[in-house]
Amino acid sequence: MTALKQEIAALIAHEGPMTLEHYMSLCLGHPSYGYYMTRDPFGAAGDFVTAPEISQMFGELLGVWASEAWRMAGAPSPARLVELGPGRGTLMSDVLRVARIAPPFLDAISVHLVETSPALRAIQEQTLADAPKPVSWSVDVNDTPPGPAIILANEFFDALPVRHYVKTAQGWRERLVGVDAMGELTFGLSDQLEASLNVPAREGSIIEVGAVAQRIMSEIAARLVREGGALLVIDYGYLETSLGDSLQAVAKHAYVDPLAAPGEADLTTHVDFAALARAARAAGAKVMGPVTQAHFLLQLGIERRAETLMKRATPEQQRAIIDALDRLTGAQDPRRQMGDLFKVMAVTHPDMPDMPGFIV
Repeated sequence: MTALKQEIAALIAHEGPMTLEHYMSLCLGHPSYGYYMTRDPFGAAGDFVTAPEISQMFGELLGVWASEAWRMAGAPSPARLVELGPGRGTLMSDVLRVARIAPPFLDAISVHLVETSPALRAIQEQTLADAPKPVSWSVDVNDTPPGPAIILANEFFDALPVRHYVKTAQGWRERLVGVDAMGELTFGLSDQLEASLNVPAREGSIIEVGAVAQRIMSEIAARLVREGGALLVIDYGYLETSLGDSLQAVAKHAYVDPLAAPGEADLTTHVDFAALARAARAAGAKVMGPVTQAHFLLQLGIERRAETLMKRATPEQQRAIIDALDRLTGAQDPRRQMGDLFKVMAVTHPDMPDMPGFIV
């Protein structure tokens, strides 16, 4: 039994079953035992691989997009370049390398990373030690300096905790995490009915609600409406709000039981892009997309960038570039290819023109 599992079981014994949202928050963000607080989960040696680790092309194109978004926002100076959940710092490193060829953009921005993990922040500091701009860190996007902002969120919203509600014969009840007679964590249901939920569904159906993600989106959208700028969201998810349970736990590139070893596996859910769009529009922001990652990257010219890189590459490097292009834009095997599974959405000040990558 992991140390966090013992702590969660003791907490349940003292306070009663906890919401899935609370359980996920502890698993991912517990200050001593949380998954992201204690390790580097990225890459082949970790538990999963993200797009910036697959190829420099991904970050370079986002760097081009960020500089163009800044220009379309009126080239404000000063402006903030912010990344939410920056992993190893690889994406921001690639973005800033591209920014060197756009001096007005580079001169105007200050760089801010929103990171809750001390372990990952230490890695980010190493990755960005030679960055062309100073980098500051905060644990909340609301702690970044005010002003117009270009905000990048790659695989950020999928790691935010959610709540589950299950349809019973009597009505909707919240799914809770408790402890069974053997001392193991188990799912159960609240005794209380959720009177505010009146969605028609078959018994046993599940509604997944990302209230934390919607709150963060509302806060960011309100900032963009108030101060200007744009947010780019890239994540795996679905286009329309629907019934279903997308909770998954991953360790060593394989799916595992989300209750088996709290703190030792990554817990994520598929992002409800429709819910995020509703939250952004309710705050007065403009929403573009979502479109597939393949659509977005192809419009930004990833094939041309791949061709350019291959001209200076060895045969082995050329094969790696082709493989990376296939992984980022392919769609036939969603277990390996990200092209259709991942979606991209932009949220901007309402006066911003349509952004690159979202022309249908």
